[in-house]
Order: sequence, then structure tokens, then C-alpha cells
Amino acid sequence: MDAFFASVEQRDDPSLRGKPVAVGGGHRGVVAAASYEARVFGVRSAMPSVTARRRCPDLVFVKPRFDAYREVSHQIRAIFADYTDAIEPLSLDEAYLDVSEDRHNLGSARAIAEAIRARIKAETGLTASAGVSYCKFVAKLASDQNKPDGLCVIRPEQAQRYIASLAVGRFHGIGPKTAERLEKLGIHTGADLQSLTLEELTGRFGSSGEWYWRICRGIDERPVRSSRIAKSVSAERTFNEDYRTGEDLHRELDRVAGLAWERIARAGTAGRTITLKVKFSDFRLISRAHSFIDPVSDRDAFTAAGHHLLDTLLPVPMGVRLLGLGLSNLVPREDTGPRQLGLAI
Repeated sequence: MDAFFASVEQRDDPSLRGKPVAVGGGHRGVVAAASYEARVFGVRSAMPSVTARRRCPDLVFVKPRFDAYREVSHQIRAIFADYTDAIEPLSLDEAYLDVSEDRHNLGSARAIAEAIRARIKAETGLTASAGVSYCKFVAKLASDQNKPDGLCVIRPEQAQRYIASLAVGRFHGIGPKTAERLEKLGIHTGADLQSLTLEELTGRFGSSGEWYWRICRGIDERPVRSSRIAKSVSAERTFNEDYRTGEDLHRELDRVAGLAWERIARAGTAGRTITLKVKFSDFRLISRAHSFIDPVSDRDAFTAAGHHLLDTLLPVPMGVRLLGLGLSNLVPREDTGPRQLGLAI
């Protein structure tokens, strides 16, 4: 979907159309999504709201409405399901689809993508962009090529040349830090990666080197998995003012734990590792984690573990602007009730 959260807000509030809009933000938060009008000014998701406001003084902030976004996401998934059962959601606004089975005899993957995009526009009033190719990696690259409201098809014989033309920072799975490391080694584009042998890449990057060697040649054999398991579930909260005392921080952690547990319960999962995230007033970010032998399957144990991790940091050296709490090493929840927790060796 194109600027999904912001586009939903502009659709539902005509006064926002054509204006630079940021979802989230507020006094001390971060931008959850930015409209294309805001992106012209360099406003991006995960940017601190003060930075976004500095770049775009006319930026309009709106509070997120996740229930509305989920409702639209369900509409879109229902459209997908009319064309294939092989749907792997990545988030509320993005998914992989395997359309090898042409249910409606449309004749090509391009035609199926066009039909889906037309249905989304007609039924939700929103635009979507699509990438069509023979594997997940190339399709993902193509989906960003002609945004917004675009379609890009990369045929197998075009893939290596297309990948060679792109900056490594465009590659899904290569984040800003990895891209910076690659660029320091003189690896700026897919062509630079393609020029290196498997031995050279594994020598420099270990097991990741083999993945880089494969993707820069358009080799990705991962199937579309319709039951994709989340790696973690968490929640976080940015405060309107910095907190320093243990009393204030424990109170706010209770709230964050409640939000996180609602998501954990909705996901029907449990997990063995609890992670506390703390961001200080100078934007320094630290985390602390605790792993158990048995899955944490009730809210009280989850919250208590979070408070224990917070106690290890008290007293804090400066004000805290954000707390987050999450659960990872996930397993399906078993209805066995609370159990004694044991520390993993």
C-alpha cells in the first residue's frame, strides 16, 4: 500500500488531502507514517517529530487509528484471497502473494496484479503498488520501483541487470548500518556485489556473504508461507516528559506491559525471552533481556519480569523518554496455566 496510514487518514478526512501529513509524532514521539506530500520535504517514518516539524513547518500531525488501519487491511486481505490462498503478510500494508495458480484465467501475473490493484482502489479508495517477478527478493525490489500507484514487472532474464543497477541500500534485508559497511568496502551497487566471488563474500561477511552472493544474482528460493510466525511481540511508549524516579518508571512500565500483553494475547502466543527497551533523554537506547526455560504464558509473570529488568537499571543516570517491553523466542500458547519460571543456562 502507498503511504498506508497517512493515505487512510487523507481518505477519511478530506481536509487533509493534498497536505503534508504525518501519523503519530506529537510533542516527543516519532513519525509512524508520512504522506507523499510530506516525503517531498524529507519526512520519513521513524523520524523524531521535532525533526519532521523542522523539515516541514506546515506538517499536520494526526493521531494513529490502528483499528481503522486493521479494518482496511482485512478488506485488502479478502481481495487477495479471491486470487490465491498463498498469502504471506509482512505487515498491515504489505504481503507476498504466489499467483502460480491463475484462478480467474487472467493469463499472466501482471494481469493478476493489475486486477488486484484495481479492486483495492475500487473497494477502499486507496492505491497500491505491486512488484511482479519470479522470486520474493526481486518482487520486493520491484514493488518499490514505481511508487506510488505503480506496477513493475521484472522477468527472469532481466533480473541480474536490474539488480546490478540498484544501490545496495535498496536491498531488502540490508539495513542502513550494513549498507554503510558495504560502501566503506567500495560496494555501492548490485554490480559491485556481483563482481565478488562467493569465497570473497563469505570471507568478509561469514554466512551473510552467501546470502549476498545469491540475492545479487537473483537467486531466492524461499516459498511464500501463508502461516508466517512472528519473531516477537512488543509495545513501547514515548512520554510527554522525561521520567527519572523509580516510582514513575515502574508506573509507566505497567502501562506498557498492559499494551504489550494485549498484543501477545491477540497473537495467541507465549515466549521465553522478555526484553526491556529504554531510551534516555539524549536519545541513547539500551536494552536488557531475560530468558526462561519455560514460556511466559501469563500477564503477571510477563510484567514482573519487566519490572525486574527495570530494577537492574535504577537509579537511571538521566531522564527516560521511552520504555518498551517485548516477548520473543515465541511458541504457540498452551493452555497449561502459570508455571514456575527457571533461568536458562
